[in-house]
Amino acid sequence: MATGTDRRHGWDIGRFGAVEACDGAYRVVVFGASSGIGETTAKVLAGHGAVVTCVGRDRRRTEALVRQIDGFGGRARAALGDIADGAAVERVLDEAESAFGPLHAAVNCVGILGETTTPLMDAGLEAFEDVIRVNLTGAAILTRTLLRRMVPRGFGRIAHVSSMAGKDGNANMAAYSASKAGLIGLVKSVAKETAKTGVTINALVPALIRTPMMDSMPPETAERLSDMIPMGRAGDAEEVAATIAWMISPACSFTTGFCFDVSGGRATY
Repeated sequence: MATGTDRRHGWDIGRFGAVEACDGAYRVVVFGASSGIGETTAKVLAGHGAVVTCVGRDRRRTEALVRQIDGFGGRARAALGDIADGAAVERVLDEAESAFGPLHAAVNCVGILGETTTPLMDAGLEAFEDVIRVNLTGAAILTRTLLRRMVPRGFGRIAHVSSMAGKDGNANMAAYSASKAGLIGLVKSVAKETAKTGVTINALVPALIRTPMMDSMPPETAERLSDMIPMGRAGDAEEVAATIAWMISPACSFTTGFCFDVSGGRATY
C-alpha cells in the first residue's frame, strides 16, 4: 500500500491504513468552487498539496480557477454539476475518482441567498423552496452519495459551509436562515450515524464574508450584518478557507458533528 507525507502541510496519509494514497496526494472535491469561499478554498487546498476537483455551474470561471491552480504548481481539474441533482453528483464524483483515485474529503460551499429584503409574509413560496432545494436538499444528496463511498473505505472528511444566519436567523432572509439551520441539523444528525466509521462531518459557520454573495446584497443589508460582528468588519474568504483546510485534514480526527464558527465574535453558542 502506498503511503506518504506532503511536507508542505504535514498531512500524513500513511497514518490511516484504510486510505489508498496516490503519490502522497490528498484528494478533495470542492462543490461551489466557481466563486467566493469555494474558489478560495480550492486554491488554499491545492497550495497545501491536495489534488482538487473543482465543481461549479459556471464553466468559464471553474476552468479559469483550474488554470490558476496549475499556474502555481498545484493539481486540479474542473467539473460541472448541480448539487441538487443526484445523477449529476454521482457523475461528478465518479469522474473525480476516475481521474485521481478514491476521494479523501469533500467541501460543500454551495449556497444561494434568495430574498434578502422581503419579510416571509410577503415572500413567494416558490423562491423559498428553491433556496431549500439548493442549500439543504443538495447538501443531503451530496452527503448521502459521499457516505456510500467513504464509509466502506473507513475514512473520509466532509465539510459543509453553513452560516451564522442558521444560528441567529437574519431578518428578511427566512429561506436562507432556515436552509442553513437545517444544514447544521443535518450535520449533527449524520455525524452521530457515522461516528464509528472513520468518516467525520462538520459544519463551517461564517458570519458576513467578503465574497460575490456579499456584493449581491443590498448595501443596507450588508451594513446591518457587518454591524452585528464585534470585530467590526466582514471576514475574508482566506480566513474561512484556512479553517476548512483543518476541518478536512486527517489530523481533525476526533471532531464530528461540530460547528466551526468563523464569525468575528458574533457567535454566542
